[in-house]
Amino acid sequence: MTAPPGAPRPFPLVPRRRFLGVQFGRRRTSRRGAGDEIAGTRPYRPGDPVATIHWAASARLSAARGSDEFVVREFFADQAPRVALVHDRRPGMAIHAPPSPWLDKRRVAETAGRLIAASAAAEHGEVVRVDGPLHTSEEPPYDAPEDGLHRSLEALLRRPARLPSGSFVFVVSDFLVPVPAAVWTRLRSFRWDVVPVIVQDPVWEQSFPAVGGVVLPIADPATGRVEDVWMSSREARERKQANEQRLAELLERFRRLLFDPVLLDDDEPLRVAARFQAWAERRRRLAQVQA
Repeated sequence: MTAPPGAPRPFPLVPRRRFLGVQFGRRRTSRRGAGDEIAGTRPYRPGDPVATIHWAASARLSAARGSDEFVVREFFADQAPRVALVHDRRPGMAIHAPPSPWLDKRRVAETAGRLIAASAAAEHGEVVRVDGPLHTSEEPPYDAPEDGLHRSLEALLRRPARLPSGSFVFVVSDFLVPVPAAVWTRLRSFRWDVVPVIVQDPVWEQSFPAVGGVVLPIADPATGRVEDVWMSSREARERKQANEQRLAELLERFRRLLFDPVLLDDDEPLRVAARFQAWAERRRRLAQVQA
């Protein structure tokens, strides 16, 4: 189905590790079937497509045997990518919505989830949703506990057979509640293509403004209750330094694990889609260099 004009378009699922002879977003299987990579040859059998006949090999075999012999090519079957979508559903991912001037993280996360699902569908892939049913009229509620993302990743790790090697694992969160390092290491050990999707407000979470001497309305994510908090200039500077360091360390941790994160800090759907397109293009260029 073609997206309407002006709507965010699916992005190509470009694997970090390119499988030999397989197009972007597809994996080779050991099964014989429709694909691009030649697995070998065998004698012709009635019903084989004429297009699969290896004419040069057939001519050589016919000349050697003195009779009409036909040989056909067999191909490895291409398997569409499998995609796991892990969505952080803590209340903190849904506290800012219009008319709030802060980033609407819920809108960003849900836009990202729809784009990921649409991109998998465009590749004829299957989506495994870890945080709830995929095809529903409404998104699941944002009522997970503080360690909800950790629990979702552990649930995925308990059933690794659901995702073959090379599958994509998109993890959508603000990552303000840390996930134990051992969990990320285990995810990497399965040779999955893990893609952290970082959703953070560019002003208040990636950094912090100079608001010393100003009373700020602070919302409790769990209850929604708003309280006024006075902050000094020193506290604002320290918060800015801490937030910037937290993001830098998060990005560095993912890069050390060979994950390729996507940073989202705008809730406009077309800009969200542009970040994923840039991610895919960056991977495509890297694959061309490595080829």
